[in-house]
Formats: sequence, C-alpha cells, structure tokens
Amino acid sequence: MRSPSFLSRPLPSLLLLLLLSPSLTRAQVLLAATRLGPRGSPACPEECACAPSGQANCSARALPAVPAGLSRRVRALLLDHNCVRSLPPGAFAGAGALLRLDLRENGLRTVHARAFWGLGTLQRLDLGSNQLETLAPGTFAPLRALRVLSLAGNRLARLEPAALGTLPLLRGLNLQDNALAALGPGLLAALPALDSLRLRGNPWACSCALRPLCGWLRRHPRPPETETLFCVFPGRLTLSPLTAFTDAAFSHCAQPLTLRDLAVIYVLGPFSFLSSLAACLALGSVLTACRARRPPRRPLLHPTPAAPPADPGSSAAAQA
Repeated sequence: MRSPSFLSRPLPSLLLLLLLSPSLTRAQVLLAATRLGPRGSPACPEECACAPSGQANCSARALPAVPAGLSRRVRALLLDHNCVRSLPPGAFAGAGALLRLDLRENGLRTVHARAFWGLGTLQRLDLGSNQLETLAPGTFAPLRALRVLSLAGNRLARLEPAALGTLPLLRGLNLQDNALAALGPGLLAALPALDSLRLRGNPWACSCALRPLCGWLRRHPRPPETETLFCVFPGRLTLSPLTAFTDAAFSHCAQPLTLRDLAVIYVLGPFSFLSSLAACLALGSVLTACRARRPPRRPLLHPTPAAPPADPGSSAAAQA
C-alpha cells in the first residue's frame, strides 16, 4: 500500500501541514518524519512501501533495476520477485546501513564484482532462485559482516574461493540445487565460522577435489542433510554417500600445498637461488685466482732425430 503523498515531501511541508491541520496527532507526524532521508531526498524509494523499522518492501513490483533513492535509514531491502537481471557497480549506493538484502526470483544473470561495495554492515544476503552461472572474483569481499548467504537454485557449476573471499563471520551457506561437482580448493578454509552448509541437489563427482568437503562434512554432521549427499559419477562410485569417504580413501591423491608451504616456497625459493648464484660466483673467482698465480709452463725441448747410417752396399754401387 503506497503511503500518502505528503510523506515524501520535504520537512517544511510537513510543518506547514501540521499548522493547517491541528487534528494530526504527534504520532502521525513522527511516522511521516521517519520516511524522510537527507534534506530534499526521500528515505524510501517511490516504488516501495517503507516501515518505520527501516524495512523497504519492493517485492513483486516488476522492477527492472534496483530502485534509486536508497538511504542509510533502510535496514532491510526486499527486492524479491522482480525483473532485476544484472547488478552494476555500486548498485546499492547510499544504503550503507543495510542489514538484510533479498534478491530472490529476479532472473539475475550477472553480478558485477563491485555491485556490493559500501555494504560493509550487511548480514543476510539471499540470491536464491536466479540464473547465476559464474561469480567474479571479489564479488562478496566487501561483505565482511555477512553471516548468512544463499546461492540456492542457480546454475553454478563451480565456486572458487576468490569469489567469496574471506568472510570471517559467515555461519550459513546455502548452495543446494546448483550444478556443482566440487568446491574450489581452499573455499571452506576461508570460512572459519561456517557451521551450516546446505548442498543437496548437486551432481557431486567423487574425485580428489572432493577431499576437503568430505572432511568438513565428517566434522560437521547434519543429519538428514548429509545423508542425502551422493556421488553422481564416476560410475563405480555412483550413489556413494559423501560422508562414507575417510582420509584413507584419498591416500592416492596428492596433498595440496598449505599456506605455510606456499610461504616457505616464496621466501626460501629466491633466497636459495641467490645463495646458489653467490656460491658459483665465489667458486669461479677462486679458480680464476688460482690459475693466475700458477707459474707458466716452460715449453718442452724435443731432440732432433739422428740421421740413419749409410748403407755400405749402396755406397759401393755408387762408386762403380
């Protein structure tokens, strides 16, 4: 239900209306005042219905884009069941105090890597039931306060750690009903507070890439959710439950490098190279100095070979 037109007027208009209509109560005036944002701009978008609690209800309004006119007074923004196909950079500019954002059922296909910039206080984000196939690196990096994220019902075939970034407070992640065969390496390690992970409805491939996920599921049993997670391929492991794979089942897989291993490689690698180079230069200098101090060799004198003795027979023949 759209609010009366006077609620979107500047504050002086409200005061004038109060003087002309003494029957208005103080509560009505305060309610109208809560609808005003910074001077000259409404706190509530024209297309939405707002409540004094800070909730802007823009659901099912056939909106093609995020409405303009958002302000820091908006705490919850309901944009579900609209036609928002893409989120451009700074899509929610002005709504820096937003705590909850609902974008379900929009046919959303693309989310720019800077779409959520400025939403550092956001705690709940629902992107479920859309048409997302990929997520750009850094998409959720600004959402350091995020606690619940839903990507259910999309077309994600792979989810890389770079897309989520490090979300230290994230406790619930919903990935069900996508096209995921595995999770990107290191994704779960970047979510230290995660304790709820919904995964059913994905075509899991039981390979070495699934090792971190199987380990996480064993440490966080959630029946009956974990009991409905099965391998789809390869054929010999079809319908094998993910929780049935122990660490021994992955003994043939190469151990992934940990952050400590990478740090050692990056630190000691250049140092070892420079040390080897310095050792080679020092050894070459020593050999050169030794050769320079060695006395020159004298040439060897070879004796002149003696002439063979004359043949007496040949001498007599010559005289005859």
